[in-house]
Amino acid sequence: FGAKNVSTTDPDPKAIIRQMQDKANGETNQGEVKMTIIRPTWKREMTMKTWSKGTDYGLILVTAPARDKGTGFLKREKELWNWQPTIDRVIKMPPSMMMQSWMGSDFTNDDMVQQSDPVEDFFHKILGSETIEGRDCHIIEMIPKEETAVVWGKIIVWVAKSDFLELKTEFYDEDGYLVNTMLGKNIKDLGGRMLPSIMEIIPADEEGQKTVVEQLWMKFDVPLKESFFSVQNLKRIR
Repeated sequence: FGAKNVSTTDPDPKAIIRQMQDKANGETNQGEVKMTIIRPTWKREMTMKTWSKGTDYGLILVTAPARDKGTGFLKREKELWNWQPTIDRVIKMPPSMMMQSWMGSDFTNDDMVQQSDPVEDFFHKILGSETIEGRDCHIIEMIPKEETAVVWGKIIVWVAKSDFLELKTEFYDEDGYLVNTMLGKNIKDLGGRMLPSIMEIIPADEEGQKTVVEQLWMKFDVPLKESFFSVQNLKRIR
């Protein structure tokens, strides 16, 4: 009664998403990014510092331009806070604000702080394969579980088979319409890991409009305690 042969040809899509997340985030990370918001008649640049611990804790501090400097965002588990130094107020952001634009960009508040866990809060299915930027990718469909507080109806991700890089992601609304496409580009060494250093978000129905995020530097597995991600620290971090 020999052991049944387990097929090794069917990879586990949930495990692939987990490895993609682990590679991009580490246990903790710290970095600096430049965001360029591009519109048909103008463009605007911002820089910000970022810190994160797992999928539950995140902090973003805007460092430029001058008028936005010091603005901060804090994620603690399912809660999101926004510090606005100009009015000296911390605002707790309700779930209804998750789909709103982050600082006037094509990213939503949810994209920036990711309320849901891509591994645990979705059902995953491999739809097929496709080559992107010369890399063979799994195409994985992610459908949110019923109880998941998520703003998307489904997400489709292209993950490189060889090194688990997220090279393309499509975000669909609850009616199945494509809202945004995110592309990972310019793969280079960030903190000892080969990762896309540029992410572009392109809205489906806005001609000549996109937001480009360039990772300037990144460090992984830096010592960050949960207490670092506090409302008090949000106000005083520089």
